[in-house]
Amino acid sequence: MIEINNLTGFAVDKRFFLGVAKKVLKGENRETENVSIAFVSPKEIQKINKKYRKKDKPTDVLSFEKGINFKEDFSEVIICPQVIKKEALGSNLSFKKELAKVLIHGILHNSGYDHEVSEKEEKKMLKKQEYYINEILNPKS
Repeated sequence: MIEINNLTGFAVDKRFFLGVAKKVLKGENRETENVSIAFVSPKEIQKINKKYRKKDKPTDVLSFEKGINFKEDFSEVIICPQVIKKEALGSNLSFKKELAKVLIHGILHNSGYDHEVSEKEEKKMLKKQEYYINEILNPKS
């Protein structure tokens, strides 16, 4: 089950993000995984970032695997659209695609990838992330 909660004033295309999450989970053989996706304010993500990562600043995305997060049988991806909107200014992707990229990143973290462990792991995760971005956001006709 995938649940999407928009706790911001930003318009969120739930059907689109549900499709993105399903494709990544299927690709990672985690189709039965329960995932909660929350879109939150900078203030809220800063509180969570400070509590769990000891970093007192807003960030674009946080992800929590089962057992570490807020709901026992859900992994969680928390996204801050306002932070992403600022980061997307220099990007060639639309805001919606930047949000999808961050969602893919969060789901990959919850699937065992971690770019902060080593350069080798970072390359592995970024390669996988690029694969999903191309598959989902730039599908071949």
